Amino acid sequence: MIGPPGREELGRLWGLVVRSHAVITRYQDEGGAYPAAPTFSAYKGYAWLRDGSFTAEGISRYGDVVSAGRFHDWVDRVLDSRRVQVDELCAQVRRGEQPDESRMLPTRFTFDGKDGSDPWWDFQTDGYGIWLWSVVTHANRHNLDLERWRNGIDVAVDYLLAFWDRPCYDWWEEHVEHRHVSTLGAIYGGLTAIAPYTTAPVLETADRIRALVAAEGTQNGHLTKWLGTTTVDGSLPSCVVPFGLVSGDTAAATLTAVARDLDADGGVHRFTADVFYGGGQWILLSALLGWNLAAAGDTAGAWRHLRWIADQATPDGDLPEQVPHHLLHPESRAEWLARWGTVATPLLWSHGMYLILADELGLLPAHLPDSNRIDPNSTDPNLTDKA
Repeated sequence: MIGPPGREELGRLWGLVVRSHAVITRYQDEGGAYPAAPTFSAYKGYAWLRDGSFTAEGISRYGDVVSAGRFHDWVDRVLDSRRVQVDELCAQVRRGEQPDESRMLPTRFTFDGKDGSDPWWDFQTDGYGIWLWSVVTHANRHNLDLERWRNGIDVAVDYLLAFWDRPCYDWWEEHVEHRHVSTLGAIYGGLTAIAPYTTAPVLETADRIRALVAAEGTQNGHLTKWLGTTTVDGSLPSCVVPFGLVSGDTAAATLTAVARDLDADGGVHRFTADVFYGGGQWILLSALLGWNLAAAGDTAGAWRHLRWIADQATPDGDLPEQVPHHLLHPESRAEWLARWGTVATPLLWSHGMYLILADELGLLPAHLPDSNRIDPNSTDPNLTDKA
C-alpha cells in the first residue's frame, strides 16, 4: 500500500504508538535509566546513552516530559559522578599521553551509574554526542531550562573535545581500530546542538569533523561506514537527520546507497558483513531511514517503513531488536541463539524510534485535532473508531 493509511490501519498503527509509550515507561528504572532490553541476557541490567537518548527523543515527542526528563536527570547524575575521571583523562591528553582504552568512559552503565562487571566492547564515544543532541532537543521542544543538566553537559563536552578523533568501537560494538563516520556524525550533532549554550570551542571541533569526513569518509558521493572504506552502514542516515553532518547531494547519495545495499522490503540491515543472529533486519534502522525519507519529503517511503515496523510487532505489541527475514548470513544465526538466546524483545530503542517516525508522519498526540484526539493513556489497541 502506498500513501497514508485508512481508518482501520491507522488504528493499528496508533495502537503501536500507545504500546510503545507503555513499554518504555513500564520498564524505565526508578532512577530514570531506560534499560536496553529488560529480559535479554546480554543487555539486562544495563542502559546505553545511545539507545536511551533516542528512546528519550521518542518519549519527548510523545509529550511525556516527565519520563524523558527523568532519563536526562539520570545521565546528568552519572556524568557528573565521572567529573574527576574525565579531568584526569583530559590531563593525560594535554601531557601528550594516550590513555588506555580500559580507562575511558563506558558505553553502557548499570542503573546506578557504575561500570559493568562483565567484559564488553565499552569504548564508544557516539553516545555522549547523541545525549547532548537529545537533551538540547528535549529542552528546546518543551521550553525547559538546560541548566538543569549543566554538570553532565560540561563533562560530555570536555570528553568529546578531547577524544572525538580517537578510533573506537562503532554503534554495533565492533571494529575498535577504525574511526566510524556514524560516530563522528553523532559527535558533530551533539557539539552543534550544544554550541549556543557553552563557551567551549565546540564549533571548531565540529568544523574539523566535517572536513575529515568530507576528505576521508566519502566515496562515490556518499558517506562510508568508516574512514577509508567504500561500504555503507545502516546507521549512516543519522548523519543526515538528525545530526546534520551532511546535506544536499551527499545526503541524497547516502540515503540512496543505504537503501540500495541494506533495505529489503522496508527492513534495514546493519551492514552487508553482519553475522549477528545471521544478519537480520533491524527495527530501529528501518525507522531511521523512514525518518530521513519523511524529512526529505518522501512520505510514501516513510509510510512504507512505518508499516513494515508495525508488521514485526509480537501479538503483545512488543518490538524486537531485529527479525530473521532476508538473513544476510543465515549460517551464523544458530551460534548466537545458543550463546545469548532469542533476539532481544522488547528492545526499548526500537519502540523509541517507532515513536519518532510516527511523529514525523503526524501520528503522535500533539498532531491530532482535538475532536479526534486519542487518550494518550489508553491501552486499547482497537482505536479505529477514534482515529
